Amino acid sequence: MGNTPVVTLFLVLGIIITAARIGGSLARRFDQPRVLGELIVGVLLGPTLMDLLHTSVFDINAAHLEETVFELAELGVLLLMFKVGLDVHLHELAKVGVVAGIAGVTGALLPVAMTIPVVMAFGYGWQSALFAGVTLAATSVSISAQVLLELGVLRTKEGNALLATALIDDVVAILLVSLAIAITSPQESAAAGDLLLIVARMVLYIGAAFAVAWFILPRIITGISNHTVASQSYGVAAFALTMALLFGWSAQYLGGVATITGAFIAGVGLSRSREAIKRPIDAAVSNLSYAFLVPIFFVSVGLHVDLSAFPLAALPFAALVLVLAVVSKVVGCGAGARFGGFNNQEALRLGVCMISRGEVGLIIASLGVTSGVLLPQEPVFATLFLVILLTTVLTPPLVRRVFQEKLTEGA
Repeated sequence: MGNTPVVTLFLVLGIIITAARIGGSLARRFDQPRVLGELIVGVLLGPTLMDLLHTSVFDINAAHLEETVFELAELGVLLLMFKVGLDVHLHELAKVGVVAGIAGVTGALLPVAMTIPVVMAFGYGWQSALFAGVTLAATSVSISAQVLLELGVLRTKEGNALLATALIDDVVAILLVSLAIAITSPQESAAAGDLLLIVARMVLYIGAAFAVAWFILPRIITGISNHTVASQSYGVAAFALTMALLFGWSAQYLGGVATITGAFIAGVGLSRSREAIKRPIDAAVSNLSYAFLVPIFFVSVGLHVDLSAFPLAALPFAALVLVLAVVSKVVGCGAGARFGGFNNQEALRLGVCMISRGEVGLIIASLGVTSGVLLPQEPVFATLFLVILLTTVLTPPLVRRVFQEKLTEGA
């Protein structure tokens, strides 16, 4: 029997999950988000330092291991975005709807508009520039929300605006990445010139998928729940996971959009279910995702990157992209919030809270790799990965700083 591919896979997954948990726990001890520790672990296990999958123990099965690990990572991404959709509370958006709507859109579009010309000016193609801009359009609400929760200001005016704005931002970012994949994918190259047809296909699919998710899925899952023994909620959870998978498949196959778009839509539809129904779904998705698949995803991103090979000549490029990442969010979201009715200080706080790219930026960057637009060995992907790491680290102290005056007033 010996060192068969599947037995080797068991060992690799055990190492990845254990290392991710240790890295996440250490990050929390230093008051940093768990995702940061998991990303750093991925970098250490990857070609930057250890090159785990190509060590003598695993090298004979390296191709099989890489393919399987990255497929599991894609499943983790799918369920992560399904969970984002499931956590949507639409009634809370109404309270800060104007600010969230404007700031969410401007905060997503300005990074794209500022990044594309800069990346192209450094000699990279428009496809890479587009994906870099779309990656920086993303925001990770979990990191800032955790800081605001620790400070006791999450349920303030700015905190509610952060949650709503991040949701709008994520929706816009998901639509942008779907469009970016559609017009840059080699499979779509023949139709890339017909942008109108691509957009029409996307819009028709998204409209139909939202209609099905919004009106039909809650009714079906309610019926399943009514015929399920109270102590056994597996049927409800199984149906929800099946919908995440099927909507993910249909998004790419029927709509030509990213699979995560379909999973997100399915989650939004099921978010309308009763709390008694959502509870077992949330438990099943959270346990499967955060205990198994999502750590694999975050670590796998690091396995893609070789920072040791990052050319010193590209450091000015990386530094400029980092500045763009910070400024475009603060200005984009801040200006949108100011136009929506916030004062200058409130708008600044919202803009700073939106700096972190976190897991959403990683999802989009990894989609750029899997779609063939971004190459892991090129500086653009390594730069994006580095910027995502740095914005994740910078956001907590910056959020604390801009809320210091509000905390002093409260005291």
